[in-house]
Amino acid sequence: MQKSAPYLVTCLLGLTLAALPGCAVFSGTPEPADEVTGTDTPAATPPVTPINYAEFEPEVLYQLLSAEVAGQRGRYDVTLVNYLQAAKTSRDTGVIERAMRIAQSLNADNAQQQLATLWLDVDPDNLEAHRISAIQAVKRQKLENALFHMEQIMDQGEDADFDSLAAMAAGLPPAQQQELLALYSQLAVKHPDNPELQYSIALLQKITGTPTVALRQINQLLEQAPNFQPAIILKGDLLYQTGQKREALNYLTTNTRRFPANRQMGTLYGRMLINEGELQAAQDEFERLVKRYPETPGLRLSHALVALENQQPALAREELTRLIEQGHHEDEASYYLGRIEEDAGNTDQAIEYYQSVQRGNYFFPSLARASELQAQAGELDQAIAHIQNLRERAPDHAEKFWLLEVNLLIDQERNEQALAAADAALERYPNNVELRYARAMLQDTMGEPAGAEQDLKTILELQPENAVALNALGYILTVRTDRLDEARGYIEKALALDPENPAILDSMGWILFRQGETNQALDFLARAWEAYPDPEVAAHYGEVLWVTGNEEQARIIWEEGLDQNPDHEILRETIDRLTSDGADQ
Repeated sequence: MQKSAPYLVTCLLGLTLAALPGCAVFSGTPEPADEVTGTDTPAATPPVTPINYAEFEPEVLYQLLSAEVAGQRGRYDVTLVNYLQAAKTSRDTGVIERAMRIAQSLNADNAQQQLATLWLDVDPDNLEAHRISAIQAVKRQKLENALFHMEQIMDQGEDADFDSLAAMAAGLPPAQQQELLALYSQLAVKHPDNPELQYSIALLQKITGTPTVALRQINQLLEQAPNFQPAIILKGDLLYQTGQKREALNYLTTNTRRFPANRQMGTLYGRMLINEGELQAAQDEFERLVKRYPETPGLRLSHALVALENQQPALAREELTRLIEQGHHEDEASYYLGRIEEDAGNTDQAIEYYQSVQRGNYFFPSLARASELQAQAGELDQAIAHIQNLRERAPDHAEKFWLLEVNLLIDQERNEQALAAADAALERYPNNVELRYARAMLQDTMGEPAGAEQDLKTILELQPENAVALNALGYILTVRTDRLDEARGYIEKALALDPENPAILDSMGWILFRQGETNQALDFLARAWEAYPDPEVAAHYGEVLWVTGNEEQARIIWEEGLDQNPDHEILRETIDRLTSDGADQ
């Protein structure tokens, strides 16, 4: 039987390497996820390592050629199927490795498992095959099998990546997490001097919800290996998680100076500073990291956003503009640049930035802001037409576009037009809770509480524990009807579901007041006012204070409410009704 020349096959195999998706993973390990945003950071394509192929039988050669042609035509699924078959037929390590790269690029777990098994059959000590087998075993919750492969790597004196395997446990059911922790503990008895294994046990203890136990474990490890940086990072995280926030910050302050090149440690420290409201210190930390790692876009984005919080728009603008120039986080950067220009009164520039956002999580917020600015500039009809055009072009997102149109019309007090749009949207999407809630609130505003009640009850049929809908229904019944006992039932259920929500606290206070339970009402209204000093809450709280004889305190509350909105209808009506000098307020 005639055999082909290996040179010809190697050349043909190189034809579509660049065409296959995710080709960077074919010849090396992908870059880790960006530590700030959790998104993949693009990395330079590593050099392709030449693969030495054996001479192949015609059957195998045909499979390889078919695979490569399919790749050229974009049929990567066919490419993988043919490569998998060629790997099994030829048992050639070069073909197996190439097939594995393709399977990884396509996230084809079943193919990876088959190839790893074949690879180990051909080359039982292959480290990469053991690593892939371990990962696939975890995904299939075959945990003993996973640890077998990791131990095989360790027995060869190589890094077994126990921590990576432990981190994967976050996606496992609790029972399997505990199983993996027990297996790691057994393995640690056999290998007591392996710091990575001890670290992984602490990581698993954190994942399984015992951070205090994990902290003890990591402290013991750091006594033996005080410079083991992954353990230092985990200790800082555990200190913070166990409520020792100042200790965590002090600990990381010291260690980020000991290990200034550790990007993960610095990022964790910066995040903690943000969480604790120490924004200038956070900005300083991210500035330090950006100087050290200027090509890491997530750090630059964090630096920009902290600067924005610190009222330094010029610095934020500079960093965000650079991100766009470098082609990183473009949509997110454009959204925040739009905010900066909007705050500066540069409406046209803000709209331009917002409208440049084309996809992702910032698309609809950007479209909403651009539309609002257009409406304020007298271009409401153009904004609505643009939303409708987008809805026609992207029917899969039609419900979101409808909601955006309805809310924009409501904000511009085009109530009849908004109601017509809501009716049209709900005719197409009757189970859309957000659209139905928007129509309910609109109908209440337009003096149609019966329609609002029906919409809210429809929402509760779909979502019986929707606290927002329960509260809205209870409040409408409180202020529009005399069905107070029924109203209270809805509000009490909402409060049980969301006990700290200030809107629900306000509703509870108001229904209690309506039913004559004044002292209890004051307690709920005071809590609502403290959490959310809104003009409507001011109206309610002030009224109950007034009727209980606390007139001076009531005036103080009302004045604070008027400072926010001097023309608030409910607040103004309350003051006019209860005082003879309401017009002077």
